[in-house]
Amino acid sequence: MNQETSVMSRYGNAAKKHEQNLCCPVEYDPKYLAIIPDEIIEKDYGCGDPLGKIKEGDTVLDLGSGGGKVPYIVSQMVGESGRVIGVDMNDDMLTLAKKYQPEIVEKLGYDNVEFYKGKIQNLKLNLDLLDQYLKGHPVNNIETYQSVQEYIDYLENEMTMVLDNSIDVVISNCVLNLVSTDEKEALFKEIYRVLKVGGKAVISDIVSSVEVPEKLRQDPDLWSGCYSGAMEEKSFVEAFENAGFYGVSIDKRANTWQTIEAIDFRSMTIIAYKGKEGPCIDKGHSVIYKGPFKHIEDDDNHIFERGERTFVCEKVFHILQQEPYKALFEFIDVDEATVSVNDCCGPSCNC
Repeated sequence: MNQETSVMSRYGNAAKKHEQNLCCPVEYDPKYLAIIPDEIIEKDYGCGDPLGKIKEGDTVLDLGSGGGKVPYIVSQMVGESGRVIGVDMNDDMLTLAKKYQPEIVEKLGYDNVEFYKGKIQNLKLNLDLLDQYLKGHPVNNIETYQSVQEYIDYLENEMTMVLDNSIDVVISNCVLNLVSTDEKEALFKEIYRVLKVGGKAVISDIVSSVEVPEKLRQDPDLWSGCYSGAMEEKSFVEAFENAGFYGVSIDKRANTWQTIEAIDFRSMTIIAYKGKEGPCIDKGHSVIYKGPFKHIEDDDNHIFERGERTFVCEKVFHILQQEPYKALFEFIDVDEATVSVNDCCGPSCNC
C-alpha cells in the first residue's frame, strides 16, 4: 500500500466535497469564525484544539494546514505583529486555503498568513519550487535525475522553507498519524529543529490504546481515515522526549472516538518545550519542590524531594522558572560573585 497516495487522494476529494466521517472535527471559539467562509469551515478535518498556548506576536507553524481554517483563526490570535505559516502537501487543500485569502485579509486589515506546499516530515523542502523546476526539467535519464537531486539539495540548504529556530509555537491537528511509520522519527526531529529555544509544540493527534498491527496498517481507508497510522499513547509521548523536548505533558486526553478490532482510538493533545541545549554549569542555584507529591524526578534524572533544598545547574534553574514547572518550585538565587563555578551539578545529572 502506498500510504501517501491514499492520503493525497482522500484529502484531495475532501477539499472538494465535505466528508462527514473524516477524523472527528472540534469546535473553536465562534468569534474567530465570523471572517472565515463557510466552504473552509465545512471542509476542516481535525480531532482536537491545539491553540491554547498561542499569544499575540507569536510566529506559529501549522503542520497539515488543510483548507486554512486553523491558520486563519491563529491569524487573529497572534494579531498584526504575529505570523502564521501553514504547510500542507495537498494541492486541492492549498487551493481552497488560498482561494479566500484576499477576502480575509481585507476583513482583517492585515496579511500575516503564508501557505507552503511541503511534507511536514521535511520542512526544509518547498515543493512548490520543486514543482516549478520539474516543469522545465523533466526527468528522463540518469543525468536529469541527478540534476533534480542536486536542485533538491539546493532548495533544502539554500532556500530552506522553514528555517532552524524560527518558530514560537508548532501546532498540528490530526495530521501526524498520516505520516508513514518509518518517517515519524524524522517528523519529530523537524518539529524540534524549527522551534526557537523556549518555543513549544502543541500537537493534537489520534492515538491508539495498543500498537496498531500490520494488518490494519496496510488498509488504505483506515490509514487515510486517521486510524492505522496512529501511534500507541505511550509511544506518542515518548516520541517528543526522544526528539529532545522537555516538560512533555498531556494537555487533553479525549474519550474513545472509535474502537476497531478491540483497539481504542482517541484524540490526545501534547505540549512539549524546546530549550535544554547548552552547558550544565553549577553556580550554586537551588530550588525547593513544594509538592504535592513526596518526590518527583525529571527527564534528566534530577530528583526533587518535597520541602528539601536541591542544588541545580544554572540551565536547569532557568528551565524550572518557566512553564510547565514554575508553580511547583521556590527558587533560591545566589550572588554569582560569591560562588565558584563548577561543571555540572552532580554525577546523576544528564542535562
